[in-house]
Formats: sequence, C-alpha cells, structure tokens
Amino acid sequence: MHRKLKLHELNRKSKEDFLRTEKLPVRVIIDDIRSGHNVGAVFRTSDAFMLECLYLCGRTPSPPHIEISKTALGAEETVKWSRVDTAFDAVELCRSDGFEIVTIEQTTGSIPLTEMKWRPNVPYAIVLGNEVTGVSEEVIPLSSYIVEIPQWGTKHSLNVSVAAGIVLWSACSSLLSQ
Repeated sequence: MHRKLKLHELNRKSKEDFLRTEKLPVRVIIDDIRSGHNVGAVFRTSDAFMLECLYLCGRTPSPPHIEISKTALGAEETVKWSRVDTAFDAVELCRSDGFEIVTIEQTTGSIPLTEMKWRPNVPYAIVLGNEVTGVSEEVIPLSSYIVEIPQWGTKHSLNVSVAAGIVLWSACSSLLSQ
C-alpha cells in the first residue's frame, strides 16, 4: 500500500549542505520577466535541480520581494543570483566564462527541445524571456542554440515558469544521466 511521504522522509539537503554542495554547471538568465511569481518559480526549480546561479535582468524583480518569496519558498536564499542590467550583458558574461547559450524562443532557426542534444561536461546558460515579448532580440545572434518547446494546441507559448521547468528538467536529467 502506498502512502505520501512526510517531509522528513524526503531526505532533502539542509540549507547549509545545499550551499556547500557542487552545483550543476547550468545558469539561468531571466530576461525582463515581470511577474514575481514566475521569478520565484524559477528560483524554486533552480534549487530543485541544484543549478549554479540565476541572472535577473532588466525589470525582473529581485529578492526581497513578496511574490518571489511566496513562490520560491526559501529558494531565493539557497540559489546564488545576481542582478545584471540586460540579458545581453548576462549572455556576454556567460560566454566569456565558456558557457554555451541556449535561448528558449520561437525563431526561424529554432529546434524542438526533443532534438536538443545536451553534451556532457559542457556548461550551459539558458535564457528565458518576458511573458509577452519573449527574449530580447539582441540575444538571438549570441545564442549557441535556439530551442522551442513543441506545442499542439491553440496557444503560441507556455507560461515562462512552466517552460523553465520543462527545459531545465530536460537539460539536467540529460546531463546527470551521462
């Protein structure tokens, strides 16, 4: 018979252990996301997958922020983050650190997420764009890969926090299994 696990049975890391543990070489660049709830969800997902850090760009809210805290549930205290003026600047920073840039956007040259080949021992920076306008246009030519999530309904996009979860799970599960 199955039962739900209690929180203490999940054997999650303490905040101190999390901060000391080596992170997966994946960074997330948040480009002008307006909603603190969406930002908080990306913090929480980044904690779940033990990502290296987040870059909060443009008008993206940053901690301390009530909406971020409400959704992140403390992940804003465990995930390393930095404020960067623009996504372009964050991409340039990541490129100079040797990261491959994976932009999540629908373009003429984008590939379906199902065809993305995450290579082992390659650090990735994943760019997520504004809820309405997407990723800043000047980031597109700097991208190593432009990836879109296949969809079959009437909507042209997913909520950015949902898209982040899908893409980050794809990247992390692939990188950890190699």
